[in-house]
Amino acid sequence: MHELGALLSSLDYTKYGRFAACLLLWTLASALLNNAATRDVRPADCVLVVVNRRSADSMRIGDTYLRARAIPADHLCRLDVTTDEEISRDVYIHGVEQPITACLSAQKLTEQVLYIVTTLHVPLKIAGSGDAAHTTQAAVDSELAALYGRLHGALIPYEGPYRNPYFAKWGTVFRHPDVPIYMVTRLAGYDFADVARSIENALAAKNRGKVVIDVRADENTPGNSWLRLAAKRVPLDRLVLDDSAKVLYDQTDVIAYASWGFNDPDRHRRLLGFKWLPGAIMTEFVSTNARTFLRPPATWTLGNWKDTATWFSGSPQDMSADEIHEGVTGVTGHVYEPYLELNPRPDILIPAYIDGRNLAESFYLSVPAISWQNVMIGDPLCALRPISAP
Repeated sequence: MHELGALLSSLDYTKYGRFAACLLLWTLASALLNNAATRDVRPADCVLVVVNRRSADSMRIGDTYLRARAIPADHLCRLDVTTDEEISRDVYIHGVEQPITACLSAQKLTEQVLYIVTTLHVPLKIAGSGDAAHTTQAAVDSELAALYGRLHGALIPYEGPYRNPYFAKWGTVFRHPDVPIYMVTRLAGYDFADVARSIENALAAKNRGKVVIDVRADENTPGNSWLRLAAKRVPLDRLVLDDSAKVLYDQTDVIAYASWGFNDPDRHRRLLGFKWLPGAIMTEFVSTNARTFLRPPATWTLGNWKDTATWFSGSPQDMSADEIHEGVTGVTGHVYEPYLELNPRPDILIPAYIDGRNLAESFYLSVPAISWQNVMIGDPLCALRPISAP
């Protein structure tokens, strides 16, 4: 109120005219009141956590995360839906999207919520049809990212992909309604212990450690160009870059990693064997690495497309859940084929994260499309504090 009084006394009516001065006062006063209203809104107040009543692990993860981030209890949305990973579009609409919409509306959170966190055993992917580039298949999380726009009248078809309005908008502050999406991430792993560890690591994240970039040997691909550009955008004294046919394994003190994963023809090990620091993230150009959170046999290793006997859960490719199990805090993945140009861009994701954006904002800044195949696994609020921070 003191600020409003100062504004009132400082207005020059002879310069602006009484009507213009009053209009200016109203505009500035509204801005001040809005700032005052939102000054006490914490990031945790902008999170909706989604659990599945039919899964004890999902409910336990939701409770653990709410307590860890001090998220208000009324920001918990309880679904009653199948625990199957793949669902039909009808089940998605009636069992996931509509109940989440009702939760947001009942608590008057449609605008305040910026981040939606799904949990293990909330359905993962939506079966669909159509040709590969225009399919109605999608990740549940990526479809939910489009929910804010749909609730405000945007005509976003279920047949994807749909342009992400936040993609590469470096100078844009993420807030509603300026950026008309929800940023959706998933707390998942092979079991509750994996997820609990990733939450603990997110809380302990600090801005230290190596950024490891592994380029594959062949030259003629935009993916390699993005990896090399990512390397140019991180501090040289923190960079480990391999631009040869060699694949980097067993690295220590890793805070960020990008590579081709299974799609590097020289990659033969299922597990990287990295020692990940708390808060570490990774991304790979792999089309089905988030296809499932079922645990493969310990003896399973990377297969090949020609021999289905070498596959696990419909694919021979490496899995994002393996990296969560090994200790990474946040990892990108895909439930169906996304196509290279719609993968997260490491040259955006890693520099944004290293520069201090949280995990969710770094991911959505780097991914070109929503209503598509992309999944981000991890705590959306995870951010790298300065080393000196308590």
